[in-house]
Amino acid sequence: MELQRFTEEQKAAITHTTGPMLVLAGPGSGKTTVITERIRYLTEQCGVYPGNILVITFTKAAAEEMKERYERGQTAGKGTVNFGTFHAVFFKILRFAYHYEASNILKEEERYKILREIACSRMQQEITDEKEFVEAISAEISNVKNERFSLDSYYSSNCPDEVFREIYTEYDRWLRKENKVDFDDMQLLCYELLMKRPDILKQWQNKYTYVLIDEFQDINRVQYDTIRLLAAPENNLFIVGDDDQSIYRFRGARPELMLHFTTDYPEAKQITLLCNFRSTAPIVQGALRVVGNNKKRFEKALYAKEEQGEAIEYRQYPERKRECAEIAEEIAVLHRTGLPWREIAVLYRTNLQSRAIMGKFMEYNIPFKTRDSVPNLYDHWICRDIVSYIKMALGNRERGLFLQIMNRPKRYIAREALEHSTVDFECLKSFYEEKEYVVDRVEKLEYDLAMIKGLNPYSAINYIRRAVGYDGFLTEYAQYRRMQSEELFDLLAELQEDASEYPTFEAWFAHMEEYTEQLMRQKSKEKKNTAEAVTLSTYHSAKGLEYHTVFLPELNEGMTPHRQALSPEDVEEERRMFYVAMTRAKRRLVLSCMKELRSKELVPSRFVGEVFLDRARLTAGMRIRHTVYGEGVITGNEEGRLRILFDRFPEEKLLNEAYCVQSGLLKEIIE
Repeated sequence: MELQRFTEEQKAAITHTTGPMLVLAGPGSGKTTVITERIRYLTEQCGVYPGNILVITFTKAAAEEMKERYERGQTAGKGTVNFGTFHAVFFKILRFAYHYEASNILKEEERYKILREIACSRMQQEITDEKEFVEAISAEISNVKNERFSLDSYYSSNCPDEVFREIYTEYDRWLRKENKVDFDDMQLLCYELLMKRPDILKQWQNKYTYVLIDEFQDINRVQYDTIRLLAAPENNLFIVGDDDQSIYRFRGARPELMLHFTTDYPEAKQITLLCNFRSTAPIVQGALRVVGNNKKRFEKALYAKEEQGEAIEYRQYPERKRECAEIAEEIAVLHRTGLPWREIAVLYRTNLQSRAIMGKFMEYNIPFKTRDSVPNLYDHWICRDIVSYIKMALGNRERGLFLQIMNRPKRYIAREALEHSTVDFECLKSFYEEKEYVVDRVEKLEYDLAMIKGLNPYSAINYIRRAVGYDGFLTEYAQYRRMQSEELFDLLAELQEDASEYPTFEAWFAHMEEYTEQLMRQKSKEKKNTAEAVTLSTYHSAKGLEYHTVFLPELNEGMTPHRQALSPEDVEEERRMFYVAMTRAKRRLVLSCMKELRSKELVPSRFVGEVFLDRARLTAGMRIRHTVYGEGVITGNEEGRLRILFDRFPEEKLLNEAYCVQSGLLKEIIE
């Protein structure tokens, strides 16, 4: 077995034989190669029987790819290495113990259907964002199971606590009644089985004498506890991952498990794969400066194999349209000069941000594919509410339209009052003649619809928000759903901005129809050919991918880091996401932000300032350059307040470190 082509760190990891080992593998450091070569080393050099090796990944695709890469260099021999996901491994153990079959596993679409029926029936208020609500409840149930939380002391982040407990209990009861297990149950049942049955545990320990885990930073508590049982007593546990790329806390991933691995296994050896084979030095250095501001992480002195490279670019645009247009124009030029579409990506923090750049790509006829579901602003329930108000104002009296908005805001109207397929306001008032407060609200609605009819789209939305009271409805709904109302108001503001470009309702509705048809055509194109296209993706979905040139737009506070990142842990995860996004770039990285959005002044993301300046070096004696005051030397840094003596001024100036870094006002002078 030839090892000359590997770095010293890779060799040390590949040739590790017994006992626990932690391999810190940064972006582009060849971690998959290390895992497959270590398997080869164990079987060819150490005489380990292949069937005694268990390799666990987080996705089926990753397991298949790793298996294929390993087997590509293998000659036919005895036994087969076991490659699989956590779910596949745990199900195998349960199948032998409890005789489970595939039919016992609850499929994701079944889970969604059951939870929708249970959850929506338990909520006292109508759920307008049903899909998002059910997905959020599903994630919470997974979190409770995977972390083994006590249901009695769990506080829901999506609905009243007692309602969540009812949903959880009824869902669990349904599973038992139907003899079904979901993926979370498989993990929990497997752990409980191995804890209670030492005889069964011993059988699997004898089978899996070597355990290798990829992407260990994404592991959750119950997975970790189960693997610890399986790996004992030999503890030939070889874990590979990067704590700086742990970006799935919302799915239950716990990066602290990786950070505490050497505490759980004091005898564990630790290796860091230092060389990045993917990105150039400026990209690696800039990304490290950013993630280095996180407190809870392993320190890593990473370096790039490609020492030369273009500096990271940073641009500020007056507003979103200009930013999208210039990115589209530049991508078109890059393609004309020979760069394939597939080597270009535009990455953003949330899927909602993709709409503007997608529209511009359609305008410029740039082929693109999306890594996430394609969002259509006009399909959102808020848009459907607004359109329903406008259509009713224009004379449409369909029952379905009225149901959409009759209690948004609250008018205390019941479905029983609507006997026919069309709505007659006089009949409605007659139905509620003994409830004067309802009649007053119906008459107010009639007045509002008459007013809306004479307005343009932008003014109509403004009227619906302020005079009708739709903003108040959104605020109340957000409180009930325990979500931040800013999310809803952002979407409504974007809809209003979109409407401002059209003088009439007819023109706006025609645009909606045309845009929706364009999206349908785009989906059809993606199914037929996704090879030659620019990639549009969220930071999350881009993990594991790489491109020659990467654009990261809309790098403003509130977007990156997201406004919902309130705790220090949340901000650290946001910083890791940005680190992942930066390190997708192989040769060129372009950062940009906006100065204004929907008439609101914006500030650059704090992460942008961290790209170009190492905050840890802002100490006494460091020479810096300020964009306004010129060159100077730091004389002190007290709790984020910088004292700087500038060459052009006789007295020290006291500056806010966070603001200076965030605004890109400071640069280190390299002498």
